[in-house]
Order: sequence, then structure tokens, then C-alpha cells
Amino acid sequence: MQNKNILFEEKQYLGHNRLSIVIRTALAIFCLFSYYLSENSNLLNINIFIIQNNSNSGFIFFVVGNCILILSAALTFVLHIETKVYENYILLEGFWTSRKIKIDLNTITSIKKTKLKKTIFRRAVYNLHNRGVIKFYTSGQDFIELTDDANFTYKIGSQKAQELYNILKQIIKIKN
Repeated sequence: MQNKNILFEEKQYLGHNRLSIVIRTALAIFCLFSYYLSENSNLLNINIFIIQNNSNSGFIFFVVGNCILILSAALTFVLHIETKVYENYILLEGFWTSRKIKIDLNTITSIKKTKLKKTIFRRAVYNLHNRGVIKFYTSGQDFIELTDDANFTYKIGSQKAQELYNILKQIIKIKN
């Protein structure tokens, strides 16, 4: 499968997914706000049972909030999808243990570039099969939709969707 002629290459990282960023940020803010409340409970006249009976509960919130922030920063270096386009196929590589997906470009019947609906609540997926559609997405607003002979649709999310579309359109035009 190793071919020296790579026409397109893109790496998408797990920490760039908006839904994950929103969830991690909300949890970190909750933990750090809880730490603030536990340290300043006398100023606000708040009687919280956990804080009164455990003097370290505020510190635990502080540690967990900082761990979430460190984890969030570390996830920006974790590779989610690597897309490589060769002359005859597309190779999609995922997490460390997930298998490589090879899409033969000789079987592709149609290609189009589409925009995703505007929402921040879109999770990262790799090789998700749902009703004849196979999705690969980490982040970005555009994706390439490929349909093959067997009526399978591959939706490949990309940050460089226009460049990927142009290269695939040239390859498929040459083949046909």
C-alpha cells in the first residue's frame, strides 16, 4: 500500500473538534468556579455540606479543573484522521488501533463538495456506518461526498476541502 506519489495529505487532530472543546471548557469552568466558591464561601454566605465537612474538597476541584485544561491542551497533538490521496485510491488512517480505510477511486461514480449545517454540536467520527453513509469527520465546515458503484456514500470532512475536491475531480475525470 505504500506509494511514493502522494497527491494530497491532511492531518486532523482530535483537540480541534468544537464539541469536545465546549464540553471540556464547561467542565473546567465548573470545577474552577466550584474551587472559588469553596475558598470564598464565607464571603458569599454559602453553606455547602461538602465544603463544611471536607477541607480538601475545594483543592480537589482545583486539581480536576487544571487536569481538564492540561488534557485539552494535550489533545491538540493527538492525531484523529490522516487523509492521503494517491493516484488510484484514498487512504484514511485513524487512531493508533483503528484500521486503515482504502477507498478505490476506480469505483467512484460521483463526487461533490458540500457544506455542513452550522452547529457546534458535531462529534468527531471515524468510519461511522449509518444507512449506507460512511463518515470521517474531525473539524471544519466542508466535506467531500463520494459515491461508489455499490451505492455507498463516503463523507470525508476536511479543512482543505476545495483542494481535496479539485485533486479528486482531476483523478476521476482522468479515469472516466
